[in-house]
Amino acid sequence: MKCVSAKDAKNGFGWLLDTARAEPVIIEKHGRAVIVVLAIEEYERLVSGEASDQSMYRPTKAKGE
Repeated sequence: MKCVSAKDAKNGFGWLLDTARAEPVIIEKHGRAVIVVLAIEEYERLVSGEASDQSMYRPTKAKGE
């Protein structure tokens, strides 16, 4: 699994999209992992019930929505 800074993810967004299609990418902010970007197929597999603890993968609304 690849790991990049938030700045590098922003500056290389096309690379991020291409890479995340093949494998999850961790994005760090101030040296701390804060998010994982992954392919929609992997996300759908996780929320479909194939994952052991699917509740942690349920989408939630962002603040202010």
